[in-house]
Amino acid sequence: MTKQDQPRIAVLLPCYNEEAAIAQTVAGFRAALPDATVYVYDNNSADGTVAAASAAGAVVRTERQQGKGHVVRRMFADIEADVYVMADGDLTYDPQSAPAMVDLLLADQLDMVVGTRQHEEKEAYRGGHVLGNRIFTGLLSSLFGRSFTDIFSGYRVFSRRFVKSFPVLSAGFEIETEMSIHALELRMPVGEVVTRYGARPEGSASKLSTYRDGWRILKVMLNLFRTERPALFFGVAGTILLVAAILLSVPLVLTYLDTGLVPRVPTAILVTGMVIVAVLSFLAGLILDTVTHGRREIRRLAYLSHPAPGANG
Repeated sequence: MTKQDQPRIAVLLPCYNEEAAIAQTVAGFRAALPDATVYVYDNNSADGTVAAASAAGAVVRTERQQGKGHVVRRMFADIEADVYVMADGDLTYDPQSAPAMVDLLLADQLDMVVGTRQHEEKEAYRGGHVLGNRIFTGLLSSLFGRSFTDIFSGYRVFSRRFVKSFPVLSAGFEIETEMSIHALELRMPVGEVVTRYGARPEGSASKLSTYRDGWRILKVMLNLFRTERPALFFGVAGTILLVAAILLSVPLVLTYLDTGLVPRVPTAILVTGMVIVAVLSFLAGLILDTVTHGRREIRRLAYLSHPAPGANG
């Protein structure tokens, strides 16, 4: 492969107050991918992140809207490349894994390769986060039929057609979940590479709140389930209402058969309302499923408008 035929690789590092780690992170990726351009997007850091990244040789840009999702949206919109490598600027991800991830993406013409974290240091990955990852991974698999080993990994390699067809809706750390669901929904070819996950260097602090961000991730997952699987979502809701209405109506029906009377009129009205709402829920699911199918076709066409990574024509 000549130099002209080599894919343009962009390393994207969203950063917020990572003065202690960003220089080493940039240096690591420049050494691992010498032909790549390293971009650092600063998200209103109050320390020396910008100066340290610039001194290390990165192209530094700024996103004022606070939140990782906003930064990713800006990076994906602004940067033109054939292959995108995204990681955090805290030195927890191993830059030496990047060439293998890029090679896998190009060789198998994949659209996303996830760096599955393997930690050896207890401080690198808290037990609560490990458990939460497993729970959410299982939930994603049950909702969408398949999943990834590590859906919360921030270390990923993307094709151009993934990046330019991905409508980033998230604002914060739930962005990784949205990426995973986007790939699963469009049935993109994806892969995983096990990579070392280390502890943050001294002076670098995590911005992730276990419970707050966990709740936000759960809400995003359920909202995406509602919008991407409306027939199932509203079908389940309608079924629950219908079953509850049937259970409430049994005593009424038995009393009516015995006496010819309906003594509990409010319960009868409630049951009638529940059945009506259940039917409306079923109908809403069917209608929204048709709308979702059309939206998915449009996203698929946007995705297919870009060539596959590593394609020669």
